[in-house]
Amino acid sequence: MAIQTHWNIDHPCGHSTVRDLSDRPADRRAGFARWLADKDCTDCWKASRDADTESREQWLAARRAEEQQAATDWAEKFGMPPLEGPERALDWGRRCRHQLMSAAHTTLVIEGSWDEADWEALEEKARTITRAGWWIDQRDAGGSDVVELLDAATEVDRGATENPFR
Repeated sequence: MAIQTHWNIDHPCGHSTVRDLSDRPADRRAGFARWLADKDCTDCWKASRDADTESREQWLAARRAEEQQAATDWAEKFGMPPLEGPERALDWGRRCRHQLMSAAHTTLVIEGSWDEADWEALEEKARTITRAGWWIDQRDAGGSDVVELLDAATEVDRGATENPFR
């Protein structure tokens, strides 16, 4: 007797399909058919995946908007200068600057031994870095690294300005 190669699968989505399982070893076909019977059919799975992708994209857009608003509010509150660079890098650079400086404040002031005077001096150094790309490049750094990173920044990162208050 020949071993069955085509299986009728009744999916939980309500659809039925006939699957050719001849590409699988004979001793694994029945188990795979049972597994398929617990899953939606291919069309329903793709539709569900596409809907999930849309909801993930909406969630991500909302999250980015929240992060951007937090970064903008923080920059205004602490007098951070606008960043320079390509338009598409500016929002990302602002978010990176906010996240890095927040991590540094937590590490150095809240958990560390820095006082407000030390922190204000570091903020002044941070205000001199106006290139968005610099902040993006440092996005994976830890809060404790900020002091050394700011000291290592070059004149290109500081932006060309004659304003001594920047």
